[in-house]
Amino acid sequence: MLTSLSCSPAPLDPRVRSLERKLCAYAGLEDFVLLYPLYALLFAENGLTTAEISSLFAIWCIVGLLVEVPSGVWADAVSRRAMMVVGPVLSAAGFALWAMTPSYAAYAVGFTLWAVGGSLRSGSMEALVHDELERLGAADRYGRVMGRAAAASMAATATATAAAAPALAFGGETLVWAGSIGACLLCAAAGATLPEHRAAARQEQAERPGYIATLRSGLTEVRGSRPVRRAMALAVAVTSVWGVLDEYVPLLAADTGVATRTVPLLVLVVWVGVTLGSLLVSAGERLSGRAAGALLACAAAALAAGALSGAPAGFALLGAAFLVFQLADVLADVRLQATITGPSRATITSLTGLGTNITSLLAYGTYAALSPHVSHGTVFALLATAYLPVATTLARQRPRPAPSRDTP
Repeated sequence: MLTSLSCSPAPLDPRVRSLERKLCAYAGLEDFVLLYPLYALLFAENGLTTAEISSLFAIWCIVGLLVEVPSGVWADAVSRRAMMVVGPVLSAAGFALWAMTPSYAAYAVGFTLWAVGGSLRSGSMEALVHDELERLGAADRYGRVMGRAAAASMAATATATAAAAPALAFGGETLVWAGSIGACLLCAAAGATLPEHRAAARQEQAERPGYIATLRSGLTEVRGSRPVRRAMALAVAVTSVWGVLDEYVPLLAADTGVATRTVPLLVLVVWVGVTLGSLLVSAGERLSGRAAGALLACAAAALAAGALSGAPAGFALLGAAFLVFQLADVLADVRLQATITGPSRATITSLTGLGTNITSLLAYGTYAALSPHVSHGTVFALLATAYLPVATTLARQRPRPAPSRDTP
C-alpha cells in the first residue's frame, strides 16, 4: 500500500493549469482574425495579381527575416512577455492601415507591421512557456501545453473562418476589419497577464547580460551542440512549406469553382485538420522515426492528390495532410526546446525562425514563378514533394534514449 501511494502521480500544480489557460487565451485571440480566409481575395478584388499578392507575402518574409533574430535576443535580454504584448498591437495597426487605405503600398506597410509583430512573439512564447514550466518542475508537459495552445489557436482560426462569411454578409468589410483589429488588441491584453519570473529574477541581479552577450551565448550553443543544430534543421524543414501553402488555400478553394461565400467553408475543413493535429501531440511523441517518416510521406501524397483533384471534396485530403503537418510542427518544436540548455532560449528559437523565413521566402518565390503557367493545384502538388526527403530523414533516425529520472 505504501509503495502504491508513493508511486501515484503528484497532483498537477495549479500554476501550470493557470499558465496553460492564459496561454490558450492568448493563442486563441491572436488567431481569431476574420481576415484570414478573406484577405487574399480582398487583395485580388482590389486589382492585385497573383504575382503582386505573392510579392506581399515575400515582403512579409523578408521583414520577418530581418527582425526575427534581433527580436529573440531582445526577448532574452529584456522581457519575453513585453515582446508578446507589443506584437499583437503592431498587427492591429497593420490591419487598420489596410482598412483605411486599400492599396498595394498600404498592404505592403501593413504586412511589414504584421511581420514585425509576429517576429516579436516568435521565440518569446516558446521560451517563456518552457522556462516557466521548468521553474514549476513540469518541463515534461511542454509538448502537451504547447499542443493545446496550438489547438486553441487553430480552433480560433477555424471559428473565425466559419464566421467570416456571415460576418461579411451581415456587416460587410467594416465588421471584418473591426473584429480582426479588436481580437489583436484583446490578445495584447491577455499577453500582459502571462507570468515571467525570469525577468523578475534578472531585475534583482547586479548585472544583466546585454544584447551582444545574449546573442553570443545563443550562437555559442548552436555552434557547440550538434543535437541543437539537427533539431533546428528539422523544425525549419517541417514548418516552411506548409506554412507557405496555407496562405494560398483560399485561392485553391476559389479555383474549384465554388462561390466566394463558400470559400471560407472549404478553408475551414483544412483548419479543422490542423486543430486536430495539435491535439494529437501526446500520441505523436510515441511514434518511432520510421512511423513518423511514413506518416509525413502519406501527408505529402494526400496534399498533392487533394490539390490536383480540382474539386471541393479534395479538401478532405488537404485537411488530413495539414493535420499531419501541424503535428510534425509541434513535435519538431518539442525536440528543439528539449535540446536547448543555455539561457538564450528565445535567441535560438528565433534563429530557427530565421531559417524558416529564408526557406519560406524561397517557397513564395517558387509559387510566384509557377503560378502564371500552371494551376494552384499543380503548384501545391509540386511543393508537396519537398516533404519526401524530410520523411526519409525522419525514417532513418535512431530512437532517442529515454531520459533518466536523475536528469535535470
